[in-house]
Amino acid sequence: MGSAETVEFTGYAESVKTALDAVQAGEVLRGKTQILIKPNLINDSPPPITTSVRCCEAIIEYARLHTDARIVIAEGCGAPGMGTREVFERLGYQALARRKNIELVDLNNAKTICLKNPSLTAFPVIHLPEIVFSHFLISVPVLKAHSLADITGSLKNMIGLAPPKHYQRRGHWKKAAFHNDVQQAITDLNTYRAPDLTLMDASVGMAEYHLGGPHCDPPVRKLVAGTDAREVDRTAAELLGLDWHTIGHLC
Repeated sequence: MGSAETVEFTGYAESVKTALDAVQAGEVLRGKTQILIKPNLINDSPPPITTSVRCCEAIIEYARLHTDARIVIAEGCGAPGMGTREVFERLGYQALARRKNIELVDLNNAKTICLKNPSLTAFPVIHLPEIVFSHFLISVPVLKAHSLADITGSLKNMIGLAPPKHYQRRGHWKKAAFHNDVQQAITDLNTYRAPDLTLMDASVGMAEYHLGGPHCDPPVRKLVAGTDAREVDRTAAELLGLDWHTIGHLC
């Protein structure tokens, strides 16, 4: 178990470095050979509904100060009728990949492995991308309230790993199977694969709903970092004025 550190947001370049330094991320990253950055790109809506490309760029620059690891950005968008590649393009990630010489991976179509844990109730069997087990996983969510899960943070961001081939239901959201008993589903998923490091963008915040509605007013103007995703999300819940003790996947 680790703690979460919160820093003031003044801009991505400086604040990302401050937040990651606060959790000694440089030491954590040292010696890593493969890093996967997982933003929240549920659809092609601009930030703060999705993760800012500038935030991920600052993480790449930080990582390259401390390691020679091969870096990829990976996501599997959730919106029906929309492809991850077009989301990458519309939100500036294709341009970032060219500029920083990194690879973009569509997790919705990546090679998967099947894992089993009979003690789990929501997903005793699960299919997840092989790449997320071979890479050091950095989760980069944004601060948002959620209509089903109360908050969408680093732990819920892992739903983007789930391949639609197994978890889309009747043409709805590509990860719709996780909406059944969503609190337990998030818990089970993170039992199989939780983030190794989290940098949450709470510079603005979505106050009521993860796909629209009002921004936090005033903007939260924070970044939250940590090696324990649950602690990051607990801190994030408090930033939204929520009691994390009442949120199933954070208890």
